[in-house]
Amino acid sequence: MTADRRTRPRTIPKGNTNVKLVEPPSCHSRSAIVFIGKNRRGQWVAQEQNSLYGGLFVTRAQAVKYALFENGHHPETIVELAREIELDVGSAAAFPKVPATRRVA
Repeated sequence: MTADRRTRPRTIPKGNTNVKLVEPPSCHSRSAIVFIGKNRRGQWVAQEQNSLYGGLFVTRAQAVKYALFENGHHPETIVELAREIELDVGSAAAFPKVPATRRVA
């Protein structure tokens, strides 16, 4: 093998032009990781890794839209789980008690 062949850059075949390389989220990223998946009732759950925010949704698209809104539109920090995920709302002491009110539309 000649020196020219060893230093020549490799080209990507034309058939792979649709490949999108995505870097994993940085450990120092300001964007939080949001897990999405289905709970045991079949509802879609979006939950921030530290349970700072989350919600229940009818469709996957709604869960992803919410996750993107909450994490500053960083799709690389959304992780879809294959296993069941339950929404963790934390302890009752973490949230102040608010009297029930009725909304009239």
